[in-house]
Amino acid sequence: MGANSLRALKLLVVVMGIMLVGGFATLVAVIAQRAAQNQPAVTPAQPFAAAPIELPAGARIETMAVGPDRLVIHMVLPDGNRELLIIDLASGRRLGAIPLRVAP
Repeated sequence: MGANSLRALKLLVVVMGIMLVGGFATLVAVIAQRAAQNQPAVTPAQPFAAAPIELPAGARIETMAVGPDRLVIHMVLPDGNRELLIIDLASGRRLGAIPLRVAP
């Protein structure tokens, strides 16, 4: 190896070392910036308190589905019949119940 090749190699090692340190510092700065931007979780202005949902004795919930402003609970009643219970999400009020029957 000639003197020029050795000098070029040393320069290349120094430049790559500077790039490595600079890249690491940039990575730390970006992570710190993103961590500082994270806001704490938003807490609701009012605590959520809805009236309990009354289910018939012995009924079990089969499935639930949520819409923009409604909760639909599919229940299996103790006698084997099925019923959809519709709840208003804003007020927690029971809007109605739809009995499900098998068509003859």
